[in-house]
Amino acid sequence: MTAQPMSRQRRVLLDAGQAETTHLAEILAVDFARLLGSVAPALPAAALASMGKAAGSGITVRMQGAATLLRAHALGDAAQWREHRSDTVRGWACYLIGSDPRLSLEHKLDALRALADDGHFGVREWAWLAVRPHIAAEPLRVLAHLQPWTADASANVRRFACEALRPRGVWAAHIALFKQEPQHAQGLLEALCCDQSRYVQDAVGNWLNDAGKSQPDWVRALCACWQQCHADDPANTHIRKRALRSL
Repeated sequence: MTAQPMSRQRRVLLDAGQAETTHLAEILAVDFARLLGSVAPALPAAALASMGKAAGSGITVRMQGAATLLRAHALGDAAQWREHRSDTVRGWACYLIGSDPRLSLEHKLDALRALADDGHFGVREWAWLAVRPHIAAEPLRVLAHLQPWTADASANVRRFACEALRPRGVWAAHIALFKQEPQHAQGLLEALCCDQSRYVQDAVGNWLNDAGKSQPDWVRALCACWQQCHADDPANTHIRKRALRSL
C-alpha cells in the first residue's frame, strides 16, 4: 500500500514537534533543522544551518548529528527530551544517552530501558540503534547484561534484548562474532523461543534468519531441536518458520 502524500498541515505539526510520526515515510520526512529550531530555540542559527546542510545524509547520521548539536550547546541532558511529544525528539534522547561519555555501557543500556519500552515504534528502534556501535564492539558484555531482560514483563523490553544483539541489520553495524559464532547467544534465544508476544517472536526469528546467512547449519540444527521440544507450541512454530525463511 502506497503512503498518502503528507499534507502541509501535517508536515508543520511534525516539524514543530507537536505530533508523532505514524510510519517510516513520515520519520524520514521530518525536517531536523526546523524541528530543532522549534524545540530548542536557544540554538544559534549556525547550528541550525549545519543541521540543514545534513538533510541529505542518512537518518541515523542525522539523529546522531542532532544529539551532538544539543550537547555542544549545553542542551545534552537526555532527561530534558525523553518525555517530549515528538517521537523524533525522544529519539534524540536515545542518541544523547548512547553517546554520553560519562556513562558505562551497562549504564547506557539501563538508561535506555524506558525508551526501549516507549509507546512509539520508532523510539523503540532508536533505543537500540543509538547504542549499537558499542554493542557491536563488546557483544558478550552486552549479552550478559541483557540476558535477564528476557524475563521482563514488557514485551518491548524482551524484544530489545534480542533485537539489540541481532547479527545483522539494515541501518546497524553488524556483530561479527554473532555472524560467525551465533551459539554464544543461544541462552538468550532459548529464553525467548516460546514467547507469547508476536513482536518478540518476530525478533527471535529475524535474529536466527540473520545468523542463517553465515551459519545455516547451526540455525537448522537449533530449529530442529526446538521442533522436537516445542512441536505443539504455536509461538515456537512461528519463530522457526521465520528463522528458516531464507534457507
